[in-house]
Amino acid sequence: MKRKMEKSELIFKIIAYTLLIIFAAMCLYPLWYALCCMFSSTEALAKGDVYLWPVDFDVKNLVTVATTNEFWVYYANTLFVTFIGTIWSLVYSILGAYALSKKRLLGRHGWNFFLVFTMWFSAGVIPTFLNYKTTGNIMASIFTFGASSSMGSIDMKWLIVIAMGMNATNIILLRNSFEGVPSEIEEAARIDGATELQVLTKVYIPMSKATIATVALFFGISRWNGYFWAYRMTAAAGQTYSWPVQVYIRDFIENYTVLTKGELGDQYAWAVDAMGGTNATTALVYSMVVFAIIPILIIYPFIQKYFAKGVNMGGVKE
Repeated sequence: MKRKMEKSELIFKIIAYTLLIIFAAMCLYPLWYALCCMFSSTEALAKGDVYLWPVDFDVKNLVTVATTNEFWVYYANTLFVTFIGTIWSLVYSILGAYALSKKRLLGRHGWNFFLVFTMWFSAGVIPTFLNYKTTGNIMASIFTFGASSSMGSIDMKWLIVIAMGMNATNIILLRNSFEGVPSEIEEAARIDGATELQVLTKVYIPMSKATIATVALFFGISRWNGYFWAYRMTAAAGQTYSWPVQVYIRDFIENYTVLTKGELGDQYAWAVDAMGGTNATTALVYSMVVFAIIPILIIYPFIQKYFAKGVNMGGVKE
């Protein structure tokens, strides 16, 4: 028998669902607006007629971006940084979290304190930049077998992958998840002759799949959407060809006013030749933004089921 809701409970639910619907609409509208602009004509965008639906349906903007080789080169950079960077970050985050979860680790409390300390106090922009720059010079020296070289002599995508993968929050989530694995299971594995690596790969990782999937999502999104440091380091090395697609889109937006004047050389010649005019480049920007967000929209639903479970398992320590 269904319980009859009281008037106050009904009012609360109506208000709560109304606010939730409004909030969801506010989150979804920017993406919907980008889709509308992508499929609208240049003239409609110039007049400001696009609000809720595509006006004068046109796929020219979509086709232009989809057939531009330059855009896909930067897109490939982002795929590389995201895929390789996520794997790299997961590997050493899992290893670090596993070590920090062990009570037998010498100085365990001190190491955990230093990890949390980095969340409380940041070094700042300038020290971080100098640290990345020094790391790049060291990597360049290693890759050239000690010969005199500068940061610009290596592909900066590797610096983005290797030097920018640390995240204390994700390591803490993994550490707490590993601490929640029953010690009896580990003891049974060791009695059966399992090595330290086998205990990690055969016991801890399978029993922490939800948290690992959540952390992988965090790393993947941060790498995919990463802009500031990727731009800073590639600019410092003079490597525009190593730009992720987000940096490319941002630079494209910043140079609206000179696109039609031909002052940018060949980098954006495809946009000027294909469309011409600032209003047209606005449509191209929305097309590129939609292409840039598609992989996240595809992957997120498959990992979302692990999200709440993974955060709960890794975020709570009894």
